[in-house]
Amino acid sequence: MEVPRNGGGFEAVRGLVDDDTAVYSWVLEHRRADTAAIAAATGTDEQQAARSVERLLAARLLHVVPDDPGVVFAVAPETATAQLAAPVEAEIRERQGRLAEIRRELDRFSATYHRSHSPTAAMELLENVEDVRGMLNHASDRCRREVLSSQPGGGSRVPEAMQEALTRDKAMLERGIQLRTLYHHTARFNGPSQVYVTAASALGGQYRTAHELFGRLIVFDRELAFIPVQDGSWGAIVIREPSTVSYLCEIFEQTWDRATPFADAATQGLEEVSREIHTTIVRLLAAGHKDEAIARRLGMSLRTARRHIADIMEELGAASRFQAGCQAAALGLLGPDARSRRSPVEAPGTWKRGSEFA
Repeated sequence: MEVPRNGGGFEAVRGLVDDDTAVYSWVLEHRRADTAAIAAATGTDEQQAARSVERLLAARLLHVVPDDPGVVFAVAPETATAQLAAPVEAEIRERQGRLAEIRRELDRFSATYHRSHSPTAAMELLENVEDVRGMLNHASDRCRREVLSSQPGGGSRVPEAMQEALTRDKAMLERGIQLRTLYHHTARFNGPSQVYVTAASALGGQYRTAHELFGRLIVFDRELAFIPVQDGSWGAIVIREPSTVSYLCEIFEQTWDRATPFADAATQGLEEVSREIHTTIVRLLAAGHKDEAIARRLGMSLRTARRHIADIMEELGAASRFQAGCQAAALGLLGPDARSRRSPVEAPGTWKRGSEFA
């Protein structure tokens, strides 16, 4: 028979079957490819034996001697692997070279891209209060449409700071800038805050209060956001990255929708706000929060928070915070409608302390 001499590659290797092992073993021993003898020795017919020889030749496991086609010998699998892998490895090296060239050419543009999208462009650290004030004033001057602001700790406003804020906000309101600000409920009991909100509301500013806020935030034109640094200093992080600024604005809007309008502390119900503060303190006590955490979340001083906690525990007849929580639950003060239910511990005047929230 005429023995095929061409073939090879991955498809040839995939085409091998189990019966080819017996044919390979026979050729390895006899150094020829006599299909009749192979068929007799392996229990197959000549046609099957011929196809097996073709597959082994294509997989480079058999080799025909060029000068003597009758001589066929088996090749070591490692040698066959090297022969078949050589063109694949050459192709891989060629592709790796092309990949390196692509990277080399495009890397020339990397510095330009990252300069305009660097962390300092999307986010900037201001380490001291002077830099923060300077950047806020600059942003206020350049503002075109809207300012959103969340100012926790409304009960700790000082007259000088409020007067500075009023001067800056008055200039923006007169330019037609929409100004919306969130305070803690405690701002309603603070004299400077009351004066500021009354004056700014008359100019078109909008103010609301909530028993809890998500943190300090100022956003200009939904493009530039200021948040405080975590170390408790007077520094700030300036954020320009659009998705992050948009996310912060959404948090503001959700809180704004649930907050209580605040324009004139003298005419808006302090009693209702007082009940909400009271309910929140009871809920936080029942949840096991410490005095410091309660004061921070409600925007009041630690001294004031501890005085209210002591009053609540005394009026509930509780010897511990845990017991106060149990008593509050028994009285129905922790349910979803607790804000609308007058509590037995609301002694007259208890929550109308004015400057005590300072």
